[in-house]
Amino acid sequence: KALALEGWELCKQRIRSGDYDVVILDEITYPITFGWLDVYDVLEELRNRPEGLHIVITGRDAHPKLIEAADLVTEMVEIKHPYAKGVPPQKGIDC
Repeated sequence: KALALEGWELCKQRIRSGDYDVVILDEITYPITFGWLDVYDVLEELRNRPEGLHIVITGRDAHPKLIEAADLVTEMVEIKHPYAKGVPPQKGIDC
């Protein structure tokens, strides 16, 4: 939980900075689902973001209010993965 909160603090800094046109909150749905992040804290940040900042959320089971607040929401579906052939996790791809 501590790492999730630390990561979220970095995300909030980036969102608030005004330095970006797009912020991708990659797989943020999982720490919310696991209870490590409060969905309403995330929603407040998204609703108060700088004008013109686009927010992309990825991950499964996105909270309906997150879907509403974000500009783009994706959920990836595995079709083919090297792990199925016994290839161990690859740095930069899986971890």
